[in-house]
This record gives sequence, C-alpha cells and structure tokens, in this order.
Amino acid sequence: MTALVIIAIVVLVAIILVQLGRLSEVSAVIRGEELAEEQQNNRTAIFMVVFLIGFLIFCIGSAWMYKDRMLAYGPHESASAHGGQLDSLFNTTLFFTGIVFILTHIALFWFSYKYKEDKNRIAYFFPHSLKLEIYWTVIPAVVMAYLVIQGLIAWNATMADIKPGEDHIEIEATGYQFAWDVRYPGADGKIGTKNYKLIQPGTNPLGQDWTDEKNHDDFFVGDELVLPVGKKIRVRITAKDVLHNFYLPHFRVKMDAIPGLPTHFIFTPIKTTAEYRQELKDYPEWQELSDPLDPESPQRWEVFDYELACSELCGTGHWAMRKRLTIVSQEEYDVWFAQQQSYYMNNIRNTKDDPYAGQLLGMEIKNRAREIKAEFASAISADTMSTIRLKNVFYNTGSAELKDDSKYELDEVARILKENSNVKVELGGHTDSQGDDTMNQNLSQLRATSVVNYLQKKGVMANNLVSKGYGENSPIDTNDTEEGRQNNRRTELRIISK
Repeated sequence: MTALVIIAIVVLVAIILVQLGRLSEVSAVIRGEELAEEQQNNRTAIFMVVFLIGFLIFCIGSAWMYKDRMLAYGPHESASAHGGQLDSLFNTTLFFTGIVFILTHIALFWFSYKYKEDKNRIAYFFPHSLKLEIYWTVIPAVVMAYLVIQGLIAWNATMADIKPGEDHIEIEATGYQFAWDVRYPGADGKIGTKNYKLIQPGTNPLGQDWTDEKNHDDFFVGDELVLPVGKKIRVRITAKDVLHNFYLPHFRVKMDAIPGLPTHFIFTPIKTTAEYRQELKDYPEWQELSDPLDPESPQRWEVFDYELACSELCGTGHWAMRKRLTIVSQEEYDVWFAQQQSYYMNNIRNTKDDPYAGQLLGMEIKNRAREIKAEFASAISADTMSTIRLKNVFYNTGSAELKDDSKYELDEVARILKENSNVKVELGGHTDSQGDDTMNQNLSQLRATSVVNYLQKKGVMANNLVSKGYGENSPIDTNDTEEGRQNNRRTELRIISK
C-alpha cells in the first residue's frame, strides 16, 4: 500500500510540473517572448547571487562545524611523529586551493549576475594581454612548484627506510578476505622468512619456513595490536588474494597491501591510547554517551580506540577487516610482549610438520638457561631445601650414558655451581615402574653418578656433589601412561646445604 501511495505522489508531481511548464509557455505568449526572456534572465541572475552567498556560507560553515569531528583538527591531530608534517602540507595546500576556490566561485556567479543580458550594453572585445597571461601563468607555476617541493620533502621524510643499526620494532601485516594476519618477531627481534609454496590452511597460514630459526619465536596477535609509544615501527605490508590497504588514520599511515609486491611504512607513535582519550575528553561531542540507548554506558572518549582498517573496497566483507590498536608505555609493552606465545612452539613443535622434532633448539637452550638461573636463585633464597628438575638431561634407553643434548643444561648448572662454591647439592636419579625394581634402583644410581662425573669434569668441586638413586620410589606422575612414565624418568638437583 505504501508503495502505491509513493507512486501516485510521483505521478501527480510529474503532472503538476508539466502543467506548470505549459502555463509558463502560455504566459510567455501573452506577455511576449522578449519580455519573458528578460524577466527570466533577471531571475536567474539573482538566483546566481543567492547561490553564491549560500554555497560559500555552507562550505565554510560546515567545514568549521565538523573540523573537530571529521577532519584532522582539534582532537584528531596526528598521533605520530611524521603526521604533523603531512598535516602541515595539507593545510598549506588547502590555503592556496581555498583561495582559488573562493575567488573562482565568486567570479563565476558574480559575473553571471553582472553581465546578464542588457540591450543597452555594448560588448567590449579583449583579444590579448601579455601582462595578464604572465600573471596567470607565473603565479600558479610558482605556487605549484612550492607545493611540489614541500610534497617531495614530506614524502622523503615519511617514506625513508630504517637505517642500519637503528632501534626499531618490525611487524608484518598480511591482508586477505577478510582479515589481517599480524605477525610480531620474538625475542630475537627478527621476522622469519616465508614462502607461499609452504602455505597450509590451518597450520601454516603464511607459509613460514620452519627451518629458519627466526620463525621459531614469531607470534601472531588477534583482534588487538599493541605497540609502545616513542618507538619507531616498521610495518611490512602484503596481501594473499586481492588488493587491500593498511590504514591507521590517527597516525597518517596509509599503504596498499599488494599480492606479490611487499610494501612497507614506518611511523613513530607519540601518544598512548590513554593520552589520546584524555585529549578527547575536553571536547563536548566526545562527552556524549557511547550508547545513546543505555544511560549507564561510558562516554565516547572513555571507549575510544585507535584502529587498523582496510581502505580498499576488497569485497563484501571489507568492513570486517578492522582491528584495534593500543599504544602503551614501553614498560606496559614489555609486560604484554613477555606474555605472548610463539606460534611455532604452540602449534608446530614436535609435530609431523616440525623439521627439528626430537632436537633441542637454540631458543629452547637459551630459555632453559634463564629458567635454571632463576630457579637456582629462588632455591638459594628459600628457607627450605629446594629441588630443581633438570628438564633437558637425557640418557640412552636403559643406559646411564648421557646424550649430547644434555650438555647444554649441565654446562649451565656447572657454571652456576662454580659461582656458588659454598652450596652443596644432591643429584638424584629417578625411573618409572617398568622393569625389575632392583635394576631400576641401580640404573637411577648410575645415572645420578653420571651427572656428578660430568659436572666434576666441568670444574665443580667433588665435595659439593652427592649422587643418589631413588629408582621408582618417588613418582611425580602416574605410571599408567607413557606421558606419566616419561615425567617419572627424571634427574633432579636438590640443595642440601648452603
């Protein structure tokens, strides 16, 4: 019914317009074509002046009204180091183009009014003026040259790459329909290599090469990116399917993500998310409720977040490529960074896709060395006699012979014990419950002795070391599963005096 009413209204409006046209024609015939044309020209000239004034007021007024809400002024000044230079360039361009816009707008409509048809006016023919041509050629050329030079200066400063040895954080953003995979380097500060031929949906979305150790500590983030304030950030940008665009509007960062053609952008955040919120707090439009339907909702400034968006129309799910970006202090970033988990260690390590299954990795050796150092320091300061489990001490099956991978952890233990020569420790050997009890007891003693002998060869004093075999008598897990038995087969270091 509503559609019929709308159609009827449209038809009636069309009929009315046709009848008004006919009425105008009849009126022109009655008054005379010449008089009617003169009146029409006068009305049009007046309308031109009205439009001149109204359009200028609308353009200037709307720009002023929305400069703090939609334009890069007031609360939306750049939050990056390079952004101020870009904003200044845009302001300079706006200044010159604004002058041209206003003058040409006035000239267009004022001349239409001033030089409307007049029977008593005699046309003046102005064929040529060298001086005028010089003015309108030289002045725009000078202005354009100035803008181009300023643009090149801003471009070179903004697009300059990282210098060798310069302190920075590099991350990688890969766009696809319809999300971003954002990869951070781990403690080594280096992003691992990848190859599209290695992509496996679900297990290796980027095609990371697991034989490259730089990949072993890389990690991915979910819906939130976290970066430290005051630190230079280099973003590697690429795409897996169609053209996308890496866009951080508050930081004046915008770069295409192109399949097969990696790009990059460098920026330095200068305002944390909390600082930006405090600046927004001073503007009335940001003191409105974030949810107008919920009177208990926080104000808009309290829930503001920087965002990463795709500014290319990359498909029907284009809107879903938004991520939150949080800028924090360096201390907060360090805490957040320490909590992140390596993708390789959590999803690939010791699986069929792991080329290093069953081998110790360099990062595992380093991490374990830090752990032992911290565990030993904690044990020394404890009131009770503490025990430290040696996680990377391995033996050949049914033997007390140490495997080569055991040397990394035992070398670190030897270094610590030599630094703490007043500490006496017991090396205890443990087995699972499989096999003969007596054999297990003897094997555990031999293994503990084997560790003591290794430590002595590394310079630890013999009177600071005691070996003891516990056999299967002190399990820490069930012996009904292979995993439980593996946990029970262990070597422990216990501080017995200090």
